[in-house]
Amino acid sequence: MTIVRAASVPLSEDEKDSSFGRILLSDVVVKRRRNVYRGRKWNSLDVATVGVVVAMHLLCVFAPFTFNWGAFWVAVGLYVITGLLGITLSFHRNLSHRSFKLPKWLEYLFAYCGVQALQGNPIDWVSTHRHHHQFCDSEKDPHSPLEGFWFSHMSWLFDTKAILERCGEPNNVGDLEKQPFYKFLQTTYIIHPLALGALLYAVGGFPYIVWGMGVRIVWVYHITWLVNSACHVWGNQAWNTGDLSRNNWWVAMLAFGEGWHNNHHAFEYSARHGLEWWQIDMTWYVVRLLQAIGLATDVKLPTTAQKQRMAFSS
Repeated sequence: MTIVRAASVPLSEDEKDSSFGRILLSDVVVKRRRNVYRGRKWNSLDVATVGVVVAMHLLCVFAPFTFNWGAFWVAVGLYVITGLLGITLSFHRNLSHRSFKLPKWLEYLFAYCGVQALQGNPIDWVSTHRHHHQFCDSEKDPHSPLEGFWFSHMSWLFDTKAILERCGEPNNVGDLEKQPFYKFLQTTYIIHPLALGALLYAVGGFPYIVWGMGVRIVWVYHITWLVNSACHVWGNQAWNTGDLSRNNWWVAMLAFGEGWHNNHHAFEYSARHGLEWWQIDMTWYVVRLLQAIGLATDVKLPTTAQKQRMAFSS
């Protein structure tokens, strides 16, 4: 296993001439800066995206004043349903990488859980993620820390024109676009979280909105975003992937195993990210359970030969 270079190592002269400095406590040198917030024309989608993110964060301000155990457990339950089943299992491992197959009814159910995370519809989410893997940590990567930590964490979301320039119109998701269910979710996307919010309000009033929507969505937001930012900045590299991806244990704990990110970039098709026995990967455990009861099939894992090809030379 190769440990990344310590941040205390001084910048070389070439790095000084072509960089904006190094990200704190890391060896990642910022190569370019994009000013997302000033000096550009904002479109209506940019404003809507920022509005939703800000609104969810503002709801969290009310969390201490609206706490009750019912609202808390609703948030925890939806964290697992939308974060694990929806984002990590469905949007990421099943739809983006086709790491395993599910019966269509179950695939669609889990994808619907992902819609409730308020991170976008499956077609657009998967398209952007596949583009990230194709152009990882290059100028075409929609969210690389080479443009700054906060850019890779969340600022990139607010410049939809730049995303379109880098990724183009979705042309890498034909497998999803030909399915009416995913086209339906794309055209009706925002209705579904609004419906969930209305249901939560009907059941538990404003506290359920604050915790079941605001706190839970913001929590899942930042956990997902940490995979894009922290897992390309801090941690170690076990495999020679040629990018900045790192294995980060604490992100893995929060993100249901997604923090074993260097493993993932080495074997992006793998349903299992925690390749070592001690690398806890809750999403994999769920996939393995589904496989054991016959619901998950064609479960992909890296072979010994594939691991040897990706290993660092001695």
